[in-house]
Amino acid sequence: MSTALPTNATGAGIVPVRSKPYRLVNYLICLKGILLREGLRFIHQRERFISSLVRPLLWLFIFAAGFRQVLGVSIIPPYKTYVLYEVYITPGLCGMILLFSGMQSSLSMVYDREMGNMRTLLVSPFPRWFLLVSKLLAGVTVSIAQVYAFLVVAWFWGVKAPPIGYVIVLPALFLSGLMLCALGMLLSSMIRQLENFAGIMNFVIFPAYFASPALYPLWRIQESSPLLYKICLANPFTYAVELVRFAFYGQIDWLSLAVVLGCTLLFLGGAIIAYDPSRGLMNRKQDTGGNA
Repeated sequence: MSTALPTNATGAGIVPVRSKPYRLVNYLICLKGILLREGLRFIHQRERFISSLVRPLLWLFIFAAGFRQVLGVSIIPPYKTYVLYEVYITPGLCGMILLFSGMQSSLSMVYDREMGNMRTLLVSPFPRWFLLVSKLLAGVTVSIAQVYAFLVVAWFWGVKAPPIGYVIVLPALFLSGLMLCALGMLLSSMIRQLENFAGIMNFVIFPAYFASPALYPLWRIQESSPLLYKICLANPFTYAVELVRFAFYGQIDWLSLAVVLGCTLLFLGGAIIAYDPSRGLMNRKQDTGGNA
C-alpha cells in the first residue's frame, strides 16, 4: 500500500504540504507515554517484583551466611577496612537485579514484537532511535526501583553503606542499567522466535554474573585461575559491578566508567541498526500459512 504526501491544489499546480517538525514537548509526551506503560505493566505484574527481590535476598541471607567464614575479604579499594561478606556482595547483587531486569525487559520487547505492539510503536512518526531509547529508559527506571527496594530490605538486615552512598550510587546504577538493558535490546533484535530468548538469557546471564567480582574479589580469581581472571576482565558486567561498588563509597572507578559508557554506546548503536520490527513469530506464521 503506497503512501503519498498531503497536497494542496493551487493555480500553479499541486504543491506537496510538508508536515511540521516535532517540537521538544511532543518528544516528552511520547517518552512519558512509554514510561507510564512500562511502569503500569510492572505494577500489575506483582510476581515480577517479588521474584526480582527473592533472588538477591536468597543470596544475601543464605549464600552469604554460609560462606562468610570461608570467603574472607581483605582490605581492597574502595574499602578502608575489613568488611563482612554480605557487605562485599551487595553491589554484585544490585548488579544481578539490573542484569535480570534488563533481560526481562528485552523479553517483553520480543513479546511485544510478536504480538504487534512494538511493531505498531516503531511505525509511528517518531525516529526509531528515540523510541528504542525511550523503551530503554523505561526499563532502566523499573530496574533502579527494584534495586532500591532490595537495598531497603538489606538495610534492615544490617547491610548498610554510608548514607550519602545511597544517593551517589544512583548515577552508577543508571549507567550500569543502561548498558545491561542495551545488551538485552541488542539480543532481542536478533531473536526471531520467542522460545529461543529464554535459552539466550541463560547463556548470557549466568556466565556474566559468575565470571565477575560480584561474589569474590578479582585477586582471588587470579590466584586460582589466571584464565578465568582474563575472562572476568573481558566481561562488561565486571565493570558495572565495580562502578556500583565504588559509587557506594563516594568514589569513581574511571576505568569502569569508561568501559560501561563505551559498551552502552556499542550495544545501543547495534540494537538501533539491527532492530527490525518485521521479524517475529507472528509474521513468520503469516508467511508460511501458520506452520512456522
